[in-house]
Amino acid sequence: MPEKEKLRIDKYLWAIRIFKTRTLAADACKAGRVKLDSQNIKPSHEVKVGEIYQVSKGPDRKVLKVTGLLENRVDAKTSVEFYQDMTPVEQTQAFKSMFQAPILKRDRGTGRPTKRDRREIDGLKDDYFGKE
Repeated sequence: MPEKEKLRIDKYLWAIRIFKTRTLAADACKAGRVKLDSQNIKPSHEVKVGEIYQVSKGPDRKVLKVTGLLENRVDAKTSVEFYQDMTPVEQTQAFKSMFQAPILKRDRGTGRPTKRDRREIDGLKDDYFGKE
């Protein structure tokens, strides 16, 4: 894949498959979810090899080092060659999921839980969190 000398950050983040569309990448930049040295950057910011960006996408936080410039979107296996994921282990989704409690959710419109339902819910909570 030919490398380009000048490349916008929104196009780069789209090409390496961090965002599904270039518009989403540009919106993330405008909203301050893409940073370079803790400074918000515009979607038109020029990417340079060796720069380190912090990208927030929902609950996910990534630290990416640019290892190559990629103009067009490619498959996932190829895109990995153009950046280095430097995200600390504490910030990865797999690490976080170990510490998250299960979300207890009831279907809408089912009404209030019965006494039996309430006991089951409390039992689940006690099993997960332990009795106080």
